[in-house]
Amino acid sequence: MVPIFTYRDERKLFAVIGAVIVAAAVAFVQLDALKAGKPSPLAVTVSSLAVGVQTAAAAVVGGIRHAADAVAAAPQLAAQNRSLRAQNRQLQSENARLREAVAAAPAVQAIAQAAANEPGGIVAEVIGYDPEAVSRTIVLDRGSSEGVKLDDGVIDEDGVVGRVVSVEPLESSVLLLTDGASKVPAVVQRGRWWGIATGTNSRIALQYVSQDAKLRIGDAVVTGKGRSFHAGRPVGRIVRIEHPAGALYQTAILEPAVDFGRLTRVVVLAP
Repeated sequence: MVPIFTYRDERKLFAVIGAVIVAAAVAFVQLDALKAGKPSPLAVTVSSLAVGVQTAAAAVVGGIRHAADAVAAAPQLAAQNRSLRAQNRQLQSENARLREAVAAAPAVQAIAQAAANEPGGIVAEVIGYDPEAVSRTIVLDRGSSEGVKLDDGVIDEDGVVGRVVSVEPLESSVLLLTDGASKVPAVVQRGRWWGIATGTNSRIALQYVSQDAKLRIGDAVVTGKGRSFHAGRPVGRIVRIEHPAGALYQTAILEPAVDFGRLTRVVVLAP
């Protein structure tokens, strides 16, 4: 005999029965929620799923919109970026200029005061040094067109720098007081003992001072009256005294009044 129901038919029957049971359970849950006056768990679940789907969809749409806006604004943003970089470079340059002005202000003020005390004095900037250090010289940015002449004395706010040894229309060269070829009449302020201030490259030697002079460490030495300088310009202070055996004179080694390593501005003296 052939069976009426096959295995496949049985599975369909079980599926139908299961669906009926689930539907009954859902209906029971719904009725129970209505009786209790509460939202149905099924409605809450469906609502939550719907909100989640809407939120995800809104995020996708918003992302696409933002991406489109970013693409559209890219040329403008690039131009703004270039402008900001240019402004930043300009501000950095201005900041560097202001820092240099602040750093130089004390020296500028000091040399201005020194020039104010010298009628006819010419303020000049140092624009060069002897690159080979064959001689202790500096180059100034003022020359004969500004009234600079040979043998003019040169000072800064601290004392004697040297004298002009070469003049061009737009620049001039100054032999520093520390050069071995520099010879300047000088006098020890205390006691008024005379000598010749000669450069030793790093310091100054006050030579031909009488053996009778009672020199002391720390004595101030100034210029005597001469062709390039009036009397009383600071030259330096005695740091060592030498008494060569059998010599008729003594020598005083001076620390210069001027810091030659920091020269930036000077005053060329009028004759």
